[in-house]
Amino acid sequence: MRAGIAINLRSPVPPFEQIRTQIASLISLGTLAAGTRLPTVRSLASDLGLAAGTVARAYKELELAGLVETRRRNGTVVAGSQPILPPPAPPPGTVPVEVIAAVDRCITEGRTAGLDDAALLAILRARQGGSHK
Repeated sequence: MRAGIAINLRSPVPPFEQIRTQIASLISLGTLAAGTRLPTVRSLASDLGLAAGTVARAYKELELAGLVETRRRNGTVVAGSQPILPPPAPPPGTVPVEVIAAVDRCITEGRTAGLDDAALLAILRARQGGSHK
């Protein structure tokens, strides 16, 4: 799985958040299917040259979002879930200009941090459930 995760230490986004976002993106794209076993915390930390606590925090955030499950003897696996279709976009002119400006700022910040569309959508989906801190 190392090939699917890349950490930019110069990014203002903390490494645990980069890991969380990238794994969430891989799950939302279907690259990591339900039941797929993730590397152990120590293994991924070693591969990325990070502290184990950094990876553990990312895994915990993914678990809180319902994207992964930690099972005794089976490690951390992608949670099984049914795909959820996104709601239709609101009609043009019904979204306040302030909301559009805020979304544009988020996109710009995401691009600056090196995130692609899939990663940005995964962040939005993970945050919409109110599971963020």
